[in-house]
Amino acid sequence: MRLRELFCPVALLPDGWARNVLLKFDDEGWILSVRTGVATWPPFVAAGPVLPGMPNLHSHAFQRALAGLTQTASPDGDDDFWTWRETMYAFVERLQPEDVEVIAEQTYLTMLRSGYTAVGEFHYLHHQPDGTPYDDRAELARRIVAAARRTGIGLTLLPVLYSHGGFGGQPATPRQRRFLNDLDGFSALLEDVAALCTGDPQLRYGMAPHSLRAVTEAELTEALRRLDALDAEAPVHIHVAEQMKEVMDCLLWSGQRPVAWLLDHAPVSARWCLIHATHMMPEETAALAASGAVAGLCPTTEADLGDGLFPILDYLRHRGRLGIGSDSHTLIAPSDELRLLEYGQRLSRQRRNVLRLPDRTSVGRSLYEAALDGGAQALGRPLGRLAPGFRADLIILDGDDPLLYGKTDDAILDTYVFSGGPALVRDVIVGGRLVVRDRHHPDQEAVAVRYRHTMERLLRDG
Repeated sequence: MRLRELFCPVALLPDGWARNVLLKFDDEGWILSVRTGVATWPPFVAAGPVLPGMPNLHSHAFQRALAGLTQTASPDGDDDFWTWRETMYAFVERLQPEDVEVIAEQTYLTMLRSGYTAVGEFHYLHHQPDGTPYDDRAELARRIVAAARRTGIGLTLLPVLYSHGGFGGQPATPRQRRFLNDLDGFSALLEDVAALCTGDPQLRYGMAPHSLRAVTEAELTEALRRLDALDAEAPVHIHVAEQMKEVMDCLLWSGQRPVAWLLDHAPVSARWCLIHATHMMPEETAALAASGAVAGLCPTTEADLGDGLFPILDYLRHRGRLGIGSDSHTLIAPSDELRLLEYGQRLSRQRRNVLRLPDRTSVGRSLYEAALDGGAQALGRPLGRLAPGFRADLIILDGDDPLLYGKTDDAILDTYVFSGGPALVRDVIVGGRLVVRDRHHPDQEAVAVRYRHTMERLLRDG
């Protein structure tokens, strides 16, 4: 259902909360106008407070299928990111193109119902199980786009350059064979993805060098040059400094820590998003903030994998930009990521209400607006604001939920982030289309049936 107008009794606008707001959208899903203090109501009236939809800046959609399957301790009890990665690699070997599409559909539908309206897909599963490219090199990328289009979520597709298995060009392992491309193969994929995404306002493309483990300096430089030839403003995402082993290996290879090396050897700027960046020295934290890049934080995944805590308080003091992602999708909800950002600081510092911005007293609003701005920047799309010229992506909370009774302004966001979460999300609009109405997506039953059959087969045959 496409909307042309929406009346909002209460809405969060760029300059704060407003009442009796009329939003007008065009036929391509852009916000045309925003008026406040309106007395005449159009046919569609929001049933509760209206917020900009949240961008999810980091996703590996297929990993949602692993939810609940990696929580059993190994015999020696020595579990960490690297043992989890082996479990993930084993699962990847079973996936066929239709599985990738079905899992992505279910993942994206869950995102929408939780309050995400756009996603950055860090897409590194490229080839057949034996490592041979599909006849159509972009086969699995097309499956991701098909899942986004079917569910209605906005998509920034980030094909991943993955060429090696360790710093300095070390050989990849056999289990990484589905991810691997040389520069020419990757360029062909990138050109296909560019053609696939161009011309659709719901789609954007960029590039993701997987990590400093997976590309050499020369490959990184050349890949950026080839991306710039297609689109010099396209976003660039990279995993960095997620684990201390990675930091130590980088020191042995280069004499520098990963974030420091990247800032010294790559043109890191506002188009970049550094995923995780968990383990930084204070000078790296300050330099990352000064670069204008976005720190892509995924607290629920980082907690699940035992990564550590991002130095967020120091980063915010340096006015660093951040966004959130659900990454491996153990949990999927903006509120889960934002709440855990704050709770991690409360537990480590033994204080409350730590992460508020200088001009805010509300922690919920501070985190929500920071993640809106950083997420939109990282995805390279005009998102995160209820203002003319931005995409008509928004969520409507349930004003009839008892949790919101009597709540106004910032208390609404604090309640959503810290108490209500996705249960408060009633309606979701993406690109001017009502994709979730009264908590229901029109395709959710059909998607669930396909997902059930896929998971039962994968787990039975595995």
